[in-house]
Amino acid sequence: MLEAPPPVGATATGRRMGGTAAYVVALVVSVFAILSQYFLPQSIPALDPVYGSFFGDLFVVYGIPILAFAILVGSRPLAGFVENTGRAVVQGLAWYGVLSLVALVVLIALTIVYLAIDPSALSQLTKVTPVIQNAKSDPWFWVVFSFIIGLVEELIFRGWVFGYWLVRSPNRWVAHATWTSALFAGVHLYYGQTYGSVAPLVIPPLFFLGFAFAAAVRASGGNLIIVGILHGVNDAVAFYSLVNENSALAIHYLIILLGGVIGLALYLRGRTPPAPAAPWTGSVAPPYGAPADPYRLLPPPDWIPSPSPPPPSPPPPPRADGEVARIAAYDPPNTLGRPTDARPVGQILPL
Repeated sequence: MLEAPPPVGATATGRRMGGTAAYVVALVVSVFAILSQYFLPQSIPALDPVYGSFFGDLFVVYGIPILAFAILVGSRPLAGFVENTGRAVVQGLAWYGVLSLVALVVLIALTIVYLAIDPSALSQLTKVTPVIQNAKSDPWFWVVFSFIIGLVEELIFRGWVFGYWLVRSPNRWVAHATWTSALFAGVHLYYGQTYGSVAPLVIPPLFFLGFAFAAAVRASGGNLIIVGILHGVNDAVAFYSLVNENSALAIHYLIILLGGVIGLALYLRGRTPPAPAAPWTGSVAPPYGAPADPYRLLPPPDWIPSPSPPPPSPPPPPRADGEVARIAAYDPPNTLGRPTDARPVGQILPL
């Protein structure tokens, strides 16, 4: 998890990316479109047929943000959509598992606080969110549909909202992953409407989930397919709990434990110093049993600028016959332009 990531969006050359003003407009339009489902139908009854239909609600909540970012920002933040898939699987599972365990610790700590302050408030957690309520009629449809929604949400939030800054300022990815993950948790407003005063128990897992996916995207060079699948699995397990709650919980925590083990293995491997290898110049085979290092022969990747060569040293001034060379000594400069009687300390050899 601590390894140097590949370049973000290595295939982004030539793709358009809008400026900061265009990004801000697309972000505002997207957030408004997502949150509008919670207040516009109640404020403007004429819009109820749009939000009340399956495809109308999907277009407003997901279609408008995709159109806004595609038109105003462009496709460059999505350039690494399918890059480094193997690395994306390992990094995605590791970050998902580790930060899900962190979220579990935070959840336990907050629960203890609620038990000490207002234990009766925890009874609100028995309420069912509107999303789960709508899925009760056909849970298997929502299990499958979760993978589509997961990929679309990752396209918007990790692809454009976070990916824009990952391309522009990759060294500040932690700061951008933090605020975009907080935004991702905040737009899930129905949790606050459902759970009220105990909503803080639900928001931290959403934040850590968003941060885990952002870190995985950064570590894989922009791959969105794997985090989209992981997002889909996370949501699908929630809907599968309507079919078999015990199996859903077992699948959920097995994936988390698998990711935690992978993250621990990557961390331990990063702390273990590599064994010294015998240098190999390429002209002479390494001695028997000594590990060769073929990477010493490879040039640096294209995204690392080559160091500029040092300037050539000026040629020595011509010397007349009989002039002596002053070796291994320092001749102080003669600032007055007159002959000096200074003698070097060292051997003087005739030419």
